[in-house]
Amino acid sequence: MTKDQKVVAIQEIKDLLQDAKVVYVADLDGLNAAKSSDFRRQAFKQNIKVKVVKNTLLQKAMEQIDGVDFSEMFETFKGNSALMIAETANAPAKLIKDFRKKEEKPALKSAFVQETFYVGDNNLDALVSIKSREEMIGEIIGLLQSPIQRVVSALQNKSETVEATTEEVAAPAVEETPAAEATEAPAAESTDETPAAE
Repeated sequence: MTKDQKVVAIQEIKDLLQDAKVVYVADLDGLNAAKSSDFRRQAFKQNIKVKVVKNTLLQKAMEQIDGVDFSEMFETFKGNSALMIAETANAPAKLIKDFRKKEEKPALKSAFVQETFYVGDNNLDALVSIKSREEMIGEIIGLLQSPIQRVVSALQNKSETVEATTEEVAAPAVEETPAAEATEAPAAESTDETPAAE
């Protein structure tokens, strides 16, 4: 690889890493061409970018990224490395885990997810269990809706109770009205009689 080719390769890696919030480095060594292309196909379906990179070029590209110090990952850059970039925090981990049901590889080397570094394949399960932004928003909305639904339900029950009580109160009031008029009528008559007595 010429110096110019290296510069171009480093720039390509930098372009992938720029503004990336989810960065995984995996070991695909041992996967034949068919299995490797199957892995890439599944990654593409899940909106995960996969790029096999040279370790030295990956490290140089990471060193040039502003705002994130990727140095914790450098020790894992040995052998075959594939850079995985995704939007969803746990998507690459799930892909690796699902693929490993049939194969020994890929293995997780390291990851940078939600501003935290994970070094070593033993972190794969922890990464799988990380909730994506969408899942967290869904859970928060669910939690927020739950009390609101209880309030709405309580208000509906209360309004039904109030309506029932109003109907019960209204019915006797209607019956009492003629009695009230009847009481007023004799009073009016006695008033008429009083001047007559005089």
